[in-house]
Amino acid sequence: MIGRLRGAVAEVGEEEALIDVMGVGYVVRCGHRTLQRLPALGEETLLHIESQWSESAGLRLYGFATREDRKAFVLLQAIQGVGPKAAMAVLDVLSPAELASAVAREDKAAVGRASGVGPKLALRIVTELKDKPITDGPVLMTAPTSAKSAPAKPAPTGDAVAALMGLGVAEVNARRVVEAAAAQLGEEATVQALIKAGLQELGR
Repeated sequence: MIGRLRGAVAEVGEEEALIDVMGVGYVVRCGHRTLQRLPALGEETLLHIESQWSESAGLRLYGFATREDRKAFVLLQAIQGVGPKAAMAVLDVLSPAELASAVAREDKAAVGRASGVGPKLALRIVTELKDKPITDGPVLMTAPTSAKSAPAKPAPTGDAVAALMGLGVAEVNARRVVEAAAAQLGEEATVQALIKAGLQELGR
């Protein structure tokens, strides 16, 4: 099985990338965080690969920017009810370190922010990952003081994505244009500015 790919970025889609390795193009499924970190087309990248085989789909390659991302992906899929799509969704909203912190705090709400992960599945993830080595680094065992004293403020990007979905935009497209707008406008961008930029990108 393939465990790592080093090659040129040939194409980047909404959920996958095509990596050219010595003339052979490998289709690699990636989360949004990984796709955003890929270099420009034609430039070389290194992806850590989790290879999976099924009779219905054949060989599928899942790519990650770091070994820890791949490790967390494997751990998540060992949990009943968590398939590749749900595992990718969790890692799109939480890095391995953030996931380890959420598990340590038993913060199912943080895990539940992932698309397609409901409260019951989030609880199962937090419970079953307890004491599992999700990350090699130190784990923050408690939430920051400010987070305990007041509810966390919703991320503008999340509200913008929800607004676009309410207008009939598919979730993957909404996330793509909002994340691109956030990267361009900066952390201080308002929900309204992100929505406007997202609609402009979609040509609406």
